Amino acid sequence: MTEQNNKSKGSALIPFLVFIVVYLGTGIILTIQGVDMAFYQLPLPIAVLCGVVVAFFMTSGPINKRFTIFMNGCGQEDILTMCFIYLFAGGFATVAKAMGGVDATANLGLSVIPAQYIAAGIFVISAFLGISTGTSMGTIGAIGPIAIATADKAGLNLALVLGAVVGGAIFGDNLSVISDTTIAATRTQGVEMRDKFRVNFLIALPAAIVAFVLLLIFGRPDTVIPLESLDFNIIKVIPYIAVLVLALAGLNVFITLGIGTLLAGIIGLATGSFGVIEFTSNIYNGYAGMLDIFIGSLWMGGLSAMVTYNGGINWMLEKIQGFIKTEKSAEIGIAALASVTDCATANNTVAIIVSGPIAKNLCAKFKVDPRKSASLLDIWSCIFQGIMPYAAQVILACSLTNGLVSPVELVPYSWYQLILAVFAIIAIFIPYSDKVIRNRPWDFEKWVPTENK
Repeated sequence: MTEQNNKSKGSALIPFLVFIVVYLGTGIILTIQGVDMAFYQLPLPIAVLCGVVVAFFMTSGPINKRFTIFMNGCGQEDILTMCFIYLFAGGFATVAKAMGGVDATANLGLSVIPAQYIAAGIFVISAFLGISTGTSMGTIGAIGPIAIATADKAGLNLALVLGAVVGGAIFGDNLSVISDTTIAATRTQGVEMRDKFRVNFLIALPAAIVAFVLLLIFGRPDTVIPLESLDFNIIKVIPYIAVLVLALAGLNVFITLGIGTLLAGIIGLATGSFGVIEFTSNIYNGYAGMLDIFIGSLWMGGLSAMVTYNGGINWMLEKIQGFIKTEKSAEIGIAALASVTDCATANNTVAIIVSGPIAKNLCAKFKVDPRKSASLLDIWSCIFQGIMPYAAQVILACSLTNGLVSPVELVPYSWYQLILAVFAIIAIFIPYSDKVIRNRPWDFEKWVPTENK
């Protein structure tokens, strides 16, 4: 249980600000120096550690008590659950990729796209690959080179095609049950993945349909060319489909990811993609790939606990409540919180981890359904992650063009993200997406705000 004081103190937020300044400042400096992927050069745990050190100096009392507060924050059930889901998701994603699942999924989609609908088809394939793998970066890396080559052959606007790739990747990342953002949003708000998916889906799908139609209209090539016949094994797509179906059916996330990893391993062994030892190594490599976000999330839990103990969260809530009077204004506040934090950190998962506890307290105070809150956190952090010129997804997509398209030039073609923002705003004032959870009202009497856990 996280210790707390009832005091309210704005200066208690200084450790958070130190973390953001170190994280953001390093990215800006490295960007000016021309370093590739500048905002991802400083390991997340090191940036968080800077804030933790400041929090230790600002917390009064014996040093052992300060460690107790920090450790209790790290050891919160939601934090630990989130961290272990990261490991399981990393293991599944790495094994599935090693057995050829990513290539099979991409080639399957590209093989069935009618040549005259290249841009719209690439958007759909990116969306499917993103929702299957849970990574927008991986999706852009896999689909981007193919999309660029195809756009060149067809005489298409390269920025438009890249916008379709990034938009589809963001759609998939936002909805995927194994995405870092989904895991962080659902665990910080204490809700089930399938409930967040249902609310999220009703907001994201209309935006995706509108973006798809626009790409059909404006993304037709001047010269229709036949796409190459690409080899794929439909069997290698099964693990992704299985994980999606099992997660939406409500099966425990650890069992779901375990089954997906086992299926991917069996298929990989049967097709000769790897041996038994390589299978186990791939699982561990997947765990290792999540080390930054695992440690960063763990320490962020401890940092949040110390900031809460010193009165930082109470102070922020008091200030936010000054302009939040209703449930709808609280939802706007949650959306703004996720957006601003993502702009500051250039990392949508980190943005959710930082803003999640505050959003949870707003839910308790203003009776916002946490399932809606989880959806808003994920949606708005992904929107800005897909349109900021210094976001990793945008930078990666442009880097694949060897300077032909700059991040600034790509932003106007971020059609899906911009349309998603419109539907997300509509869903706040006309809560049509809430109908999937309205018949199962949230029991706020049994629900405890973050700082009281």
